[in-house]
Amino acid sequence: MKEGGEIGDTKLYRIGELAKLANVSSRTIDYYTSMGLIEPSERSAKNYRLYQDETLVRLKRIEQMKQEKYTLDEIREALEGWSKITAEEQVSQKLTDLQHHLSQLEREVKELEPVIKQLKPRQANRLYTRLMPQTAACIEALMLLINKGPFM
Repeated sequence: MKEGGEIGDTKLYRIGELAKLANVSSRTIDYYTSMGLIEPSERSAKNYRLYQDETLVRLKRIEQMKQEKYTLDEIREALEGWSKITAEEQVSQKLTDLQHHLSQLEREVKELEPVIKQLKPRQANRLYTRLMPQTAACIEALMLLINKGPFM
């Protein structure tokens, strides 16, 4: 077997490959496994621990939460809560989070609105062309969502 293996359509990763994909060290994976934050789905014929794609998602979430200054105990509690909710509840929670973020962005755009209105068309155009295309598209979409039309 190479780095990992497969069960049906599910890719399995050995520690080294998983560590590389998650941008963490193999020792971190060992530590998280010993703490119960992640667990291998099975062992290979040569007794290597094998991890599924779900573990990669979980590792990325752990690292994100660490950057947000959560303790490992708080992360463990959050992950345990994750496993207790259904996929439908996860989607619902994600949509609620997105709605919250959209509301926050809408408030921020409203705060910028007086400044944008004071810009001359050339200034607005220059500002618009300096923005990354994705950022400009998001701003324009937010302006449309709050019924103000595009800012150019």
